[in-house]
Formats: sequence, C-alpha cells, structure tokens
Amino acid sequence: MDINSAVGRKAGLNDAKLAAVVGEDLSGFNETERMVIELADALTSTPANISDDLYARLRNQFSEEQLIELAAQISFENYRARLNRLYNAESDELYTAENRDRTN
Repeated sequence: MDINSAVGRKAGLNDAKLAAVVGEDLSGFNETERMVIELADALTSTPANISDDLYARLRNQFSEEQLIELAAQISFENYRARLNRLYNAESDELYTAENRDRTN
C-alpha cells in the first residue's frame, strides 16, 4: 500500500481514511466514496460481478467516461496486486504516517 497511500495522501486522503479502506468501518467516507469502494470490491472479486443496482447507482453519479476511468484504474491496481503475489512482493513500509512529510 506504499505507492497507493502516497498517491492517496497527495489527493487529500487522510491517515484515518487510508486505514479504513482495509477495514470494515467505512463511516468516514461519503456516499460517493463508499460506492466507489463497493465497485472496487465487486471488480476485484472472483468472479467480478457488478449488480444492476450498483451500476444504476454509479450511473446516477458518474458519466460513462468516468466509469470507464474508474473501472480501468481499479482493474490495473488489481492486476498489479495479483502480479505481486507471484513474487510474494509486500510493502516495504517506506511510506507511512510517520515519514509522509519527508516524501513531499
């Protein structure tokens, strides 16, 4: 999560939200953010199934072009995560809350 947390922080995510992504409590996220996390969970499941309900909610919030971008980014991150498993690549803990200010 080093690279993704660095990007997330630069996009304005705080440490509490970054920690919550890997947990179950998503109460710190707004409705749109929770919906995108729901999409990410659905796309990265095996098999990847997007319910009609989720798709309808997403289309009420995002354009077709925005959904393409979201799905592409989620899929790319899933690809990288799965590829890393082949090599048992794990975080080096290089980017943490304690050292984030030194990386900006």
